[in-house]
Amino acid sequence: MSDLPYRPNVGAVLFNRDGLVFVARRADMPNAEGAAGGWQLPQGGIDGAEDPGVAVFRELQEEIGTRNAVVIGEYPEWLTYDFPSDLVMNPSRGKYRGQRQRWFAMRFLGADSEIRLDLDPHPEFDAWRWVKLAELPALAVSFKRPIYEALAKAFAEFAGG
Repeated sequence: MSDLPYRPNVGAVLFNRDGLVFVARRADMPNAEGAAGGWQLPQGGIDGAEDPGVAVFRELQEEIGTRNAVVIGEYPEWLTYDFPSDLVMNPSRGKYRGQRQRWFAMRFLGADSEIRLDLDPHPEFDAWRWVKLAELPALAVSFKRPIYEALAKAFAEFAGG
């Protein structure tokens, strides 16, 4: 497993005007780790030589149906996490050991009605909500929790209440 590469990836910590963060529940993990664990931030792969700053807006459009946001911060380095072994052995994910991610803090400029999870023929998410940034790590699957803890600390200046 350690000989596999990391998949280049971007992620968005999307804040609304009240400083709350957008999280969505993965459609394929509605009951992961009990009440928590199936929730995550928008994220996705970087296509070829695509610039991470371009990729993050594309991923927002693909996953939540809008790119009505601006970048307000960027995590200063790439963050990595390894997939659990059962995911690495899954044929659809078996090319990578995990993800190498560039994270952006973003401010959502639109109305909640612009958020659409049903635009893709195979939606990644089946529900969404706004949460306090400090709640983020507890909502994540265990292998993503350290990333979400780092993001919660680094982007605290953008959070409300």
